[in-house]
Amino acid sequence: MIAAVGDRIIVEAEKVAQSGRAGVIEEVLQENPPRYRVRWDDRRESIFSPSAGSARIEKAEAQKQAVKA
Repeated sequence: MIAAVGDRIIVEAEKVAQSGRAGVIEEVLQENPPRYRVRWDDRRESIFSPSAGSARIEKAEAQKQAVKA
């Protein structure tokens, strides 16, 4: 999982009763294994290390193009 500053990260819920969460990557702390400083949509901030298959990245460039369309 390769991400850059400004990309959105979407994390799937671990349990059925929980909702997922999403945020913007503010800083790439480490590439392998990945560690990111994320500002979540609820305005909280944390260091996040996604496990395999638990998160997906939406590139910032794709978001800008979607807004223009």
